[in-house]
Amino acid sequence: MTTNLVECINSVLKGAGNLPVLALVRATYYRLNEFFMRKSAETHERKRAGFTYFVFAQLRIENEVFEVREMTSGKVLVVDIARRTCDCGHFQVERIPCRHVIACCANQRIDCQLYVHDVYKMTEVRKVYKFEFTLLGDAETWPAYGGPTLVANPALRRTLKGRPKLTRYLNEMDSHDMHGPRICCLCGAQDHS
Repeated sequence: MTTNLVECINSVLKGAGNLPVLALVRATYYRLNEFFMRKSAETHERKRAGFTYFVFAQLRIENEVFEVREMTSGKVLVVDIARRTCDCGHFQVERIPCRHVIACCANQRIDCQLYVHDVYKMTEVRKVYKFEFTLLGDAETWPAYGGPTLVANPALRRTLKGRPKLTRYLNEMDSHDMHGPRICCLCGAQDHS
């Protein structure tokens, strides 16, 4: 494969480059005709054999395992697009193409959105929110609960060091709760000053 367009044309017209103009046009016509007839027969045969994609696309699809080298760390990761795996783990967990999968798709000129899981499609998200909440009614009309009764084990509770931190703004009504009941220092009784 050459990168120069003139060289590509010369490789197709090999042997016809030194012909006069009229003979060159005829040679080009007949070679293109032969090429199109051959490719037409090839595509009909592939369609009959059950192939969905052209050979070029099929080769790209079959090339599903890639090695990706990160530029910053030099770490080499293996990406398997068919199995939807990447060594970084993000592709399996999030079910969205990670940066390594996106790099592979860009290299192969494949749309990386094909590898986004269906749960992120708006049709699926809409299914989640399509149900409406039913009214609860009075608690006495609810059916009796027949499941196990869970009781917390106080021995498993973790004790925190120090005084627990308050997370709200205090006002004058909280001063009584903060200090507890007032106790007389002489007699030890409460509620007298």
